[in-house]
Amino acid sequence: MDLAAAGAGALLFAAAAVAGTLIERYDGTLHVNWAPLLAQWMPHLGPGTLPALVIAVAVILYGPPLAARLSWRRLTWAAWAAAMAWTWSLALVDGWQRGVAARLTTPHEYLSGVDRFDDIGAALRDFTRHILINSPDNWPTHIAGHPPAAVLTFVGLDRAGLGGGAWAAAFCVVTGASTAAAVLVTLRALGAERAARAAAPFLVLAPAAVWVGASADGYFAAVAAWALALLAHAATRTARAPRAAALGSGLLFGLTVHLSYGLTLMVIPAATVLLLARTVRPLPLALLGFAAVAGAFLLAGFRWWEAYGLLVERYYQGVARERPYGYWVWANLATVMVTAGLASVAGIRRAPAAAAPSLRRLRDGLRDGGPAEDDRGGDGRVALLVAAVLLALVAADLSGMSKAETERIWLPFTLWLPAAAALLPARNHRGWLAAQAATALLVNHLLLTNW
Repeated sequence: MDLAAAGAGALLFAAAAVAGTLIERYDGTLHVNWAPLLAQWMPHLGPGTLPALVIAVAVILYGPPLAARLSWRRLTWAAWAAAMAWTWSLALVDGWQRGVAARLTTPHEYLSGVDRFDDIGAALRDFTRHILINSPDNWPTHIAGHPPAAVLTFVGLDRAGLGGGAWAAAFCVVTGASTAAAVLVTLRALGAERAARAAAPFLVLAPAAVWVGASADGYFAAVAAWALALLAHAATRTARAPRAAALGSGLLFGLTVHLSYGLTLMVIPAATVLLLARTVRPLPLALLGFAAVAGAFLLAGFRWWEAYGLLVERYYQGVARERPYGYWVWANLATVMVTAGLASVAGIRRAPAAAAPSLRRLRDGLRDGGPAEDDRGGDGRVALLVAAVLLALVAADLSGMSKAETERIWLPFTLWLPAAAALLPARNHRGWLAAQAATALLVNHLLLTNW
């Protein structure tokens, strides 16, 4: 059944590719060269090819036993380092210039607007005036499409002497790769250490790394993931300073929603973390931290709700008005098959059965007012957290604000899905890891992706 689920995922992607090709040839309304991905067919090798193969083989052979026996601290650092190495090698398949240094320097990207922030205060006060396409000096696409914390990150790098595409890409890769560690930290805090250890190699070899290196959405994913990790530690009081963790979580959530409007949907996984911990104790301090960030932007002259309304208008001033909702509402989900990987799809198949006992324990604990007994190894908690991420993805999909390019835009969600592979039988893990690596290698070597 696991293979059947993975096969169904592969067929969904194949159907999206065939249907997308036919639609694009017929009327050109998809505005992508290799639907459903924003990429073009270009088989190639590069300086990252050999390192990527070596890293893949090493993780497949040694990842599961190392994840099982390393101390927890060493495991989290090793996961981060291995995810970085995997992401760097995949980025370098396209060469240094195309794969790294030039990724974030196109006219649509954040770096093209950095020089307009010499006076940050004035830029923030006038930010909404430049969102619409017909406004004077309209922002480049990605600046207009995100709250200002996104571009301010790269303004900050530039002010620190780390300007240019290479530094920006390195920042995104290093931070984005830390998402693997953040997922592990979250799962352990929620009482799922065994499952976290099983998931670690899958989080490292996530095919989504193709788009983490290098896109700003990899950085966004890391901020959101560490916000959830701190919230989990604050809720379970496993942090040395749970109050500081709660406040830090709120600060990061505040930053998260000022990096990307769509990341307000992280409220669903956040609520699930509190449900699994069976407490709302961190909420006051978390909300205080969130309010501090939101208030700072408001006092600086940026009104989030006003900007979002203008963004929706700008969105439909561009190609989104032509991209057919009827295709993308299911083709977007096909991209998840690629970014999360077939092992994630197979693991998700097992999620309902794994979640059911945990749901009963939570229900009984809430009804009786006592603690809910944890499931052995934490499989149910992994399943529920993955289900929350999937619910957020479905909401994003149905909104119609994510027509195409979701292999990049949805990184803050899809980077959590490989954790579902922990639900697969341990004896099959190496085979599923090989499938994860093969997906990433095939995509990166057969297609030239835009990110």
